[in-house]
Amino acid sequence: MKISARNIILAGLGAALAGGLGYTAFRTDPVPVDLHTVTRGPMQVTVNADGQTRIRDIYEVAAPITGTARRSPVEVGDAVVRGETVVAIVEPAAPSLLDSRARVQAEAAVREAEAARAQTESQLRKADEDLAYAQSQFERAQALVERGVASFTRLEDATQQLAIAKAARDAAASGLRMADSALERARAALIPPEEDRAGSFNGECCIRIHAPIDGTVLEIDVISERPVTIGTRLLSIGRPDDLEIVADLLSSDAVRLEPGDLALVERWGGETVLEARLRKIEPVARTKVSALGIEEQRVDALFDILTPPEGRPGLGEGFAVFLRIVEWQAQDALQVPLSALFRRDGGWAVFTVEDGTARLVPVQIGRRGESTAEVQEGLAPGARVITHPSDAIGEGSAVVDRATLE
Repeated sequence: MKISARNIILAGLGAALAGGLGYTAFRTDPVPVDLHTVTRGPMQVTVNADGQTRIRDIYEVAAPITGTARRSPVEVGDAVVRGETVVAIVEPAAPSLLDSRARVQAEAAVREAEAARAQTESQLRKADEDLAYAQSQFERAQALVERGVASFTRLEDATQQLAIAKAARDAAASGLRMADSALERARAALIPPEEDRAGSFNGECCIRIHAPIDGTVLEIDVISERPVTIGTRLLSIGRPDDLEIVADLLSSDAVRLEPGDLALVERWGGETVLEARLRKIEPVARTKVSALGIEEQRVDALFDILTPPEGRPGLGEGFAVFLRIVEWQAQDALQVPLSALFRRDGGWAVFTVEDGTARLVPVQIGRRGESTAEVQEGLAPGARVITHPSDAIGEGSAVVDRATLE
């Protein structure tokens, strides 16, 4: 049978068309993926926490007596000098009004004190007379002894009587002073409150409290005049440039830190990153309920700010900050993105890309940071790994860099 050239051409075209349709039906398109190159470089593992600034040492000024605190002579923000600036004035409490019974008792006490004084004054006059008589007897005995008409015994007796008389006179004088004081105290109980208060406005009676340190007034409880009891807080003073940071940490994070660890302070309001150092972790944790309703054990950590005051302008008491506390760091660590890692056979693995084909590579990792992990085995610098691999990717899958499709 003779086959024409036309039939041969048509058959060839049909076979080519069938082959093309088959290739189109069974071929696999490369999966678009995101790639990242494994590199070496500085790496840090941090514990992140919110914190708050506070002045390290705050001095609270309290009322030393019960009375009336005058209107505050200073305002919040005023600079004060230790031992010079008057920061508070407290006037002693005025005596209360006497009722009828108390007044009668006070008046009787005055009369009693007056009578006691009169009695003591009489005793003093008698003591003066006795002393004068003893002095004359001593002088007479001394003269007789000198002439030889009296014995030394008489002179000794006269000397003794003179000493006794002097002591009695001194005792009577002291008794009179005591009686005067008792009378003054009894009369003071009858002074009306109005007269006592009027006499106190010369300022001499009031207690003026001076600043205990050089610093700034941070808070005044009540600026207007008011009655206070002893120990009532009036105001607080501190140094705004002497700041520390207190951070609320999970107890499980706190045990991984040590005093002296470096902390990077961010989100404080300035453009620069401040430095701080962990000074102390409180020894006692507390239970705190999170926003999700989960009970957590929290502990306070205290940090000293290393950046000088001129490098943190505007930062003050109670400002919110964000801390990244460096738990571990290395200057030349081989790193892979955390998003490239996934679990496989009880370990970790990644997909690398070689000539457009995905290869499953087991890896061993060390420290893990916020976005990268330290590679200990399995990868070399320059290797390209797939980040966020989907279920469509497996060993030998054809892949294409998504960045080349854009």
